[in-house]
Amino acid sequence: MSDLKNNDDIQYKPIMRRFLHLHLVAVALLLWGGSMAKTSAAAKREFRGAWIQCVNGQFNGLSTTEMQRTLAYQLDELSKDGVNAILFQVRPECDALYVSSYEPWSRFLTGEQGKAPDPYWDPLQWMVQQCHLRGMELHAWINPFRAKTKTTTNLASSHVAVLHPDRVFSYDGMLILNPGIPANRDYICHVVGDIVKRYDVDGIHIDDYFYPYPTAGQIISDEAEYRAYSNGIQDIGDWRRYNVNVFIKQLSDSIHAIKPWMKFGVSPFGIYRNKKNAPNIGSDTGGLQNYDDLYADVLLWINNGWVDYNVPQLYWQIGHKTADYKTLIAWWNQYAANRPLYIGEDVERTVKFPDTENPSRNQMGEKFELHKSMKNVSGTVLWYAKAAVDNIGNYGTALREHYWKTPALQPLMPFIDKKAPKKPLKVKPVWTDDGYILFWSKPKSKHWGDEVTKYVVYCFEAGEPINLDDPSHILTITPKTYFKLPFLDGKKKYVYVVTSLDRMSNESKPAKKKIKL
Repeated sequence: MSDLKNNDDIQYKPIMRRFLHLHLVAVALLLWGGSMAKTSAAAKREFRGAWIQCVNGQFNGLSTTEMQRTLAYQLDELSKDGVNAILFQVRPECDALYVSSYEPWSRFLTGEQGKAPDPYWDPLQWMVQQCHLRGMELHAWINPFRAKTKTTTNLASSHVAVLHPDRVFSYDGMLILNPGIPANRDYICHVVGDIVKRYDVDGIHIDDYFYPYPTAGQIISDEAEYRAYSNGIQDIGDWRRYNVNVFIKQLSDSIHAIKPWMKFGVSPFGIYRNKKNAPNIGSDTGGLQNYDDLYADVLLWINNGWVDYNVPQLYWQIGHKTADYKTLIAWWNQYAANRPLYIGEDVERTVKFPDTENPSRNQMGEKFELHKSMKNVSGTVLWYAKAAVDNIGNYGTALREHYWKTPALQPLMPFIDKKAPKKPLKVKPVWTDDGYILFWSKPKSKHWGDEVTKYVVYCFEAGEPINLDDPSHILTITPKTYFKLPFLDGKKKYVYVVTSLDRMSNESKPAKKKIKL
């Protein structure tokens, strides 16, 4: 994932926001109306994620209040766009955007590594609460092996690279925790285990930084570790892949040992192998490769069930000469079906390039149509969140007005849990000082797999078939046990349906209530 420029968020006044919204809708209809017409109805279950990163410097110089205001604004806009999961970067270089006894505070939060925020706050804890209030999942995104980015000049005295300089190697201005040293793999698992134990996150997410991206003139200095830990492996490339494989399984096991329901996801580089290197399985592409260049055997992790979801970064455009988007999404759809597959989508590049059939519009509609046509693609993650919030190329408008207009439940993960929870209890409309409110009660549970965490509220007109597979009837997905009803004059009859969701988004049987509004 690349670091992108930061543009300050703007808090528009309500009237100006409404004006801009109407204007953007009109423009959007002109730009992508044709592609909207051919896109099928939205799915009821779909992972709709967005990466919120810190290494682009978007929080530099912000006070606690300003950063909270910025993040709240982004979450509000993303919620309007239909986003239901946030992947929040909390560990970019063996540091922390949360309270940690293992690693120092991040300079991307406070401007100085090791310096605590003032006024004091815990961004990860705050983000968990804010996302859950909006019915979103929060996945804590860490960079596992990167210990120092190119732009960092000073490390805190408590940083692992300072305490254990023998456990890192330098590469192109960065410091990398050597994956070949078992102590480093253990260390990362301890750091992640601390997050899993203390925070109510919905997932742990790692990106594509294992061994570093190749740079001309640079070498990986791990010959000594290879001699010490080779385990009889004759090729150093195979040994490096072995190290990463061991780490992925170890991390997965350690996460699920603490919380079995925790989702562990990875976002690899978009090319597994090129056909010229692997004729039997490679894609018809010509770029850098996970397997050969980053020593990341992603398909092994997927097929062995070591990861719970996979988000390949398909940041190229349709028609790219060496890494064609259409070729790659079809490849991942064919070969990576053993775990939920979501597509990492570059917002800026998507709106920059024209539709291959209609140059008057961008590639957004064409790409979403490809998503719909792929049997094993069940979600999208936006790179990056702020680009959608800033509505670059009307991308955000298109999401909220068409592609993600209706709410979506998370995809199922039956390999973790497939038992549905009990339905809501005592569903009843009540007049209150705040209006006509539909209340219900949380059902009891004895096991984590039975615990209800959210509810889905549907609405149907009287006499209309109750079809819970149609997401257009979903009014909200909420952690609350109440919903304010849109009372008009009490003359029209409706059937409201409330269902329970557990941690894995298994849905209960419906609880129905006839209501006059």
